[in-house]
Amino acid sequence: MSTLTIHAADPIARIRPELHGHFLEHLGAATYGGIWVGKNSPIANIGGLRATAIDYLRPLKIPVLRWPGGCYADNYHWRDGVGLPRERPRRVNLWWDGTVDENSFGTHEFMDLCKLLGARPYLAGNVGSGSPAELRDWVEYCNFPFGSTLADERLAHGAPGPFGVRYWGIGNESWGCGGHLNPEEYCALYSRFATYVPAHGGTAPFCVAVGPESNDLAWTRRFFDAFRTTRRYQAPLHGYAMHHYFWGKSKPTEYSRETLALQLDQCAALEQGIIEQRTLLDSYATDPKIGRVQLLLDEWGTWDVSDEATEHRYGKFWQQNTMRDALAAALTLNLFHRQADKLFMCNIAQLVNVLQAMLLTHEEQCVRTPTYFAFLLALKHRGNMSVRTELSSSVPLSCSASVGSKEVVITVVNPDPDRGTEVLCRPDGVTISGASGQILHHKDWNAWNSFDEPGTVVPAPLPITLSGSSLGFQLPPLSMATIVGQRKHS
Repeated sequence: MSTLTIHAADPIARIRPELHGHFLEHLGAATYGGIWVGKNSPIANIGGLRATAIDYLRPLKIPVLRWPGGCYADNYHWRDGVGLPRERPRRVNLWWDGTVDENSFGTHEFMDLCKLLGARPYLAGNVGSGSPAELRDWVEYCNFPFGSTLADERLAHGAPGPFGVRYWGIGNESWGCGGHLNPEEYCALYSRFATYVPAHGGTAPFCVAVGPESNDLAWTRRFFDAFRTTRRYQAPLHGYAMHHYFWGKSKPTEYSRETLALQLDQCAALEQGIIEQRTLLDSYATDPKIGRVQLLLDEWGTWDVSDEATEHRYGKFWQQNTMRDALAAALTLNLFHRQADKLFMCNIAQLVNVLQAMLLTHEEQCVRTPTYFAFLLALKHRGNMSVRTELSSSVPLSCSASVGSKEVVITVVNPDPDRGTEVLCRPDGVTISGASGQILHHKDWNAWNSFDEPGTVVPAPLPITLSGSSLGFQLPPLSMATIVGQRKHS
């Protein structure tokens, strides 16, 4: 027996929908051949965007989508991707095996994707090989309403109104593929580039600086020390983005009991990193030159050992997605909910085909992955108030709970491959009059949804018993369950 107490009167913070954000890069078949098939493709499409993918992604209600990278961002020049597709230059993709990008998917196509999905765009600017002038022009092109040459050019390319892009990343992984800079070098570049990201058309920019790889406190400390001490006037700084991947020791469908545990256990390190990074950022918040800077995790997810045969057939970092990935996603989303007071936005890598994707495609085929369903089951938490929980269990469960005006939402994850448990949820400070639940479960952590068998790992109804205001249910090994309880108001 496991007992979970929901302290409904002990709030943490509202769970921002942006904590369930996503990421799309020009990498492997994520964009070309994945979400983008082209307007003349025999594959069903909406203006070149894979129609089945759009249909599958819409239920996720993606709040924000980051693009074009990733490493690709610091070698991407936005002008290559506007204008008539037949006139766009073909550029060598510097980072991903020297493939040639035709640039048929550019700013307008990305904005079309965001509109179809109801997602807010988050653009990563080119600091590595670009210039402040190039970034300034992209902001004007996207956001200036009308009357300037760039706004008129956007109009001529089919978008009469501004795109209203709020989120602007100033480079990507500048400690690595974004230039191999040290924190002080990047701080100088950040300050220069961010100066040229103005407000246009009523859209105030939200400028995001490159944070550390995982919990590198030294990078953060050196960046902020340089930021506050080297100049009289500070450039705008609103967000600070760390990256964290759960590195695997096996190929995607070949995990052992040992390598399964090694990967899933890394979720605890991420949670500790979020706590420590937020604490360090808060130590600078009293400086009037800095103030409170929001913490983002704009790249995260599982990263397995590459399967060369799979990549040769499907594309770079095409990663089969299994029940193990769903557990990793569920554990991570739970920690985002528990740390909702510390986080502003999170973006899983990536949307289609690459790394921990929502969808996998090949030619005309498209399938929803176990990770897709983990996000779908967690969706009910968005906008609710995250509340404290207290767990007593001999099984290493993970949980999060949130309270809305009409419901209490509880997600419990059991990553143990051997032991199941009966869970008793006891709400404290709220009364529940009824409940329904769904469970995502498979006894094989290497199980996946194939093109031929897309229903191998999918949600199923979860039987729930209600005794007074307490909820009971069975949680088998390797499972994730979300319960929605109806609040009874006196």
